[in-house]
Amino acid sequence: MQHVALAALTAFESEFARELPFPAWVFGAIALSIFFVLGIVVWSYRDVANRHRGKFERGAAPEQGHGTGSSH
Repeated sequence: MQHVALAALTAFESEFARELPFPAWVFGAIALSIFFVLGIVVWSYRDVANRHRGKFERGAAPEQGHGTGSSH
């Protein structure tokens, strides 16, 4: 009886077994390259807040914008 169950299980497993479309290391290389590209995108936004630092250095205080809660 065990042989019949083992034969059925083996047939079931081989029916649904599929090979990967390319070697396993390629999946890691794809993930690494995606993280590298995303890292470049994040790095490109560095120091963005300081690019417009001189905007308010002319002696005038920055105006209160929307959502600041002041009623002046």
